[in-house]
Amino acid sequence: MEHNTRILIMEDDETISAALEMILGEAGYDVAVAGTGEKALELFEKQPFDLIIADLKLPGISGMEVIRRVKDKKPETEVIVITGVGTEPIAEEALTLGAHDFLPKPFTDDQIRTAIDEALKHHEAGPFHLFTMIQKREVLNVLNRAADDQEFWHELMELGSEALDQAQLISDAKSAITSGDLKWINEHVGELNQKQLAFIFKRLERQAYM
Repeated sequence: MEHNTRILIMEDDETISAALEMILGEAGYDVAVAGTGEKALELFEKQPFDLIIADLKLPGISGMEVIRRVKDKKPETEVIVITGVGTEPIAEEALTLGAHDFLPKPFTDDQIRTAIDEALKHHEAGPFHLFTMIQKREVLNVLNRAADDQEFWHELMELGSEALDQAQLISDAKSAITSGDLKWINEHVGELNQKQLAFIFKRLERQAYM
């Protein structure tokens, strides 16, 4: 079975990259391999990829930085993160940047195949999926920033949607953030971590006393 789909494996462990290259090659995908972040960016500049399977711990430029640069230039590129680090904050950061999925090592052949199938389905969904991913990323960016930046926190609390004029958000998303509409956020963005929930809970608490 042949595909037109191009997949970049970004992994410095040659045993893992060789195994992935064999699995994907047998499935008919057009596969390239990069053992460093620099090599991955070099290949990405020469030709586009539909999907990147990205290790985060690489010599030189980190996998996280590669994901950030790829998503800035080609946000429609799907990303599956694989790493032995496997900590929740790292997974959340990668997903916030726009990664589709996160697989801790070791993973099975079936797990990587399933993750690839699901990522490519989203890729084929086209512009609407991209728009949805941008909205999700922007909402998470706003909530993370509110937790880290007290000045922005107070602007958001006092000015509401006016504090979000520079964000690439639709009016419903802005309204959900500033009103603390957790139901809308859970349905359209997904579950939040404790850091991201901080502003929402404070907004709801304030409304309860108004």
